[in-house]
Amino acid sequence: MQPDEARAARIVSAARACIGVRFRVQGRDPETGLDCVGLAAISYRAAGAAPRLPAGYGLRGGDIRDVGRWLEASGLVRIADAPAGAGDLLLLAPGSRQLHLAVHSGTGFVHADLGLRRVVETPGDPPWPLLGSWRWHPETVERNS
Repeated sequence: MQPDEARAARIVSAARACIGVRFRVQGRDPETGLDCVGLAAISYRAAGAAPRLPAGYGLRGGDIRDVGRWLEASGLVRIADAPAGAGDLLLLAPGSRQLHLAVHSGTGFVHADLGLRRVVETPGDPPWPLLGSWRWHPETVERNS
């Protein structure tokens, strides 16, 4: 599946609009802070998605299968046959038993950085292992409804 350029641009634009927002665990509102899930939700809502958000998670732990099910229930499709591109969602492993989401910006990635305590855009490839990439397709949600 090829990305829709206009949809990808809306996702990236929304993610970049959050740069500088403070980090807050389970944060969902730019006014009070965002974590990586909140950033992903805001970014994809800007393109028309209605993501189903997980609750009750911590900074450590989590299962990639659970994340995959949550992403697929939100209309994202795992990309297996092509590299990630602008607007795609990256699932990263920044530490032992730690999962992290980031929005691919086309030139880098936008994410809620725990260490810097804010949302940032980092150029280039993430320094952490990539566990998978997902792309939003509205038609997938319609088929699964």
